[in-house]
Amino acid sequence: MPVPFNDLQRHYTSMESELNAAVQRVLIGGWYVLGPEVAAFEQAWAEWCGAQQCVSLANGTDALVLSLRALGVGPGDEVVTVANAGGYTSCATRLLGATPRYADVDAATLTLDPQQLAAQITPRTKAIVVVHLYGRVAAIEQIAALAAEHNVPLVEDCAQAHGARWNGQHVGTFGAIGCFSFYPTKNLGALGDGGAVITNSAELAERVRQLRTYGWSHKYAITLSGGSNSRLDALQAAILQVKLAHLQRQNERRQMIAERYAAGLGDLPLQLPAPAPAGAHVHHLYVVRVAVERRDALQAVLREQGVGTDVHYPIPDHRQPAWAADYRDVQLPVTEAAAQQVLSLPCYPELHDAEIDSVIAAVRRCYTI
Repeated sequence: MPVPFNDLQRHYTSMESELNAAVQRVLIGGWYVLGPEVAAFEQAWAEWCGAQQCVSLANGTDALVLSLRALGVGPGDEVVTVANAGGYTSCATRLLGATPRYADVDAATLTLDPQQLAAQITPRTKAIVVVHLYGRVAAIEQIAALAAEHNVPLVEDCAQAHGARWNGQHVGTFGAIGCFSFYPTKNLGALGDGGAVITNSAELAERVRQLRTYGWSHKYAITLSGGSNSRLDALQAAILQVKLAHLQRQNERRQMIAERYAAGLGDLPLQLPAPAPAGAHVHHLYVVRVAVERRDALQAVLREQGVGTDVHYPIPDHRQPAWAADYRDVQLPVTEAAAQQVLSLPCYPELHDAEIDSVIAAVRRCYTI
C-alpha cells in the first residue's frame, strides 16, 4: 500500500470527536475573531512553553514580520539568519525594507553555526533570527550568548519545533521573542492557518498586540505606526486547545518513528539526523542526506514504490532567483551542499508501524538495485 508523506485526514480523525465539539462550541458561541477562545489558547500556550506572554496571529510569517517590526527593524538594517530554511525569514525581513545577511549552518545539525554567526554580525545588525530547523534545537545557548555580547535582539523561529526543549527550557524563551506557525502540518497545527509569538517582555508583547490590529491602542485609535490585520480566528484557537493536549504524546511518537528509522537505515550510505539529547529534537521532519548524484534518483524510486517524500529545501535563500543578484559573492558551502542532498521521509504521529517498515524496506531496496 502507498505510504503518504503526510496524512492530515488521519490526523483529524484521531481527535475527531474532540475537534467537532470544539468547533460546535465556537459556532454556537457566536464570537469568531479574537475573544475568549483566543485568550484561553494564548494563556495555555504561554504556560505550556514557560513564557509570560503569548500573542496569537494570523500565521507564522506574520509572527516573524511583527516581531522584527516590534524590535524596530526597518530600512537600512540587517537581519542575520540562515539560508536553508525555506525563505520565510528572508521574506519577512524584506517586507520591512531590511536586508537578510546569511551565516552558514553546522554540518552535523544544519542549524545556525555560532562561529559563522559571529563573523556576520556588523554595526548594521538589528536582529538575529535562529531557526530550530526540522524540530531540532539549534546551539541556542551559544547563539543567545553571542546576541547578548553584541547587544542584538535574538528572535527564535520555532515554526518546526513545538515542544522542543533544551535543558528543560522550551524554545522561544531563550531570546527576546519566539515565533510559531500553526500551519496544519506543524507538530501543533490548526485546521487552517495561524501563528503566535511568545516572550517574557510585557512591552514587546504589547507592541505585537497593537501591531496585529492596525496599531490600535484602543478601538479606532491608531497610536503605533506599521500596524496590520493579523488576528487568529476563534475557531482555530479552539482547535489548537484540543490539539495542545495531545502534543506531548504526538511528539513522543515522532521520536519513536525517528528511532525506528535510525535502527533500520543506519548501515546504509545515508547521513541520518545527528543524535540529540532527550526532548531536543521533536522531528517535525525526518531528513536524511543522500549523495548529490543519488538524491533525485532515490526520490524517484521511492515514488515508484508508493513512498511519499519531499525536499526541505531545494533552493537556498541567497540563490533564489528573485534575490540572487544581491548575493553573487556570498558562498555558504554547507548550506549549498545540503540543498542538493536533503530528502524528507514520512514522519507524522499517525504513521503505522507497518508503514514505517515499508519505508525502511523501500529505501533499503533502492540501495540493492
